[in-house]
Amino acid sequence: MVRSYLRLALFALGLLMGVQVPGFIDDYAKRVEAHRLESEQSLSGFRETARRFFEGDLQRLVGHYRGSSDPVMQSDARSVGLLVERSELLQRESLAMQGPWYRQVWHLATGADEQLLQETHAAYRYQVLLAPEAIAWGIACALFLAWVVESIVLLLALPFRRRNRREVSERQQPRMR
Repeated sequence: MVRSYLRLALFALGLLMGVQVPGFIDDYAKRVEAHRLESEQSLSGFRETARRFFEGDLQRLVGHYRGSSDPVMQSDARSVGLLVERSELLQRESLAMQGPWYRQVWHLATGADEQLLQETHAAYRYQVLLAPEAIAWGIACALFLAWVVESIVLLLALPFRRRNRREVSERQQPRMR
């Protein structure tokens, strides 16, 4: 009976963990988009300058700033260069989060920006969404977690079961005198 309750609790834990996945993915995508828009706004003046003098090429603008003998321009080159790099990173993240759900999950698990992941995790509020994808994730995670834990327990118990069966069968066999 206790074993059944433990299985049920494990299933419920997996279900609650699984329903968090779509919400976290959505929060991460929204965070990326907000940062991307902010980055674009920060670069808008530099984009206009690059459009007017360098055919829209921000890298050429940064190169021009770096090549200047003015230390202020060289300092700006570093700042603008960092803004451009950040904007490119956020653009890649945004594109990754616009794909199908399985690519989004894979991206979050393997290639997401660590800083954005930490920000999202720190601001994430656990929620129980009743959207179909959240329910599907919940059931899938619950079944998977229950299956993995049950398999591990059965594998760990396997050597003890075989030894007990041998002892029982040896006791039941009549001894010849």
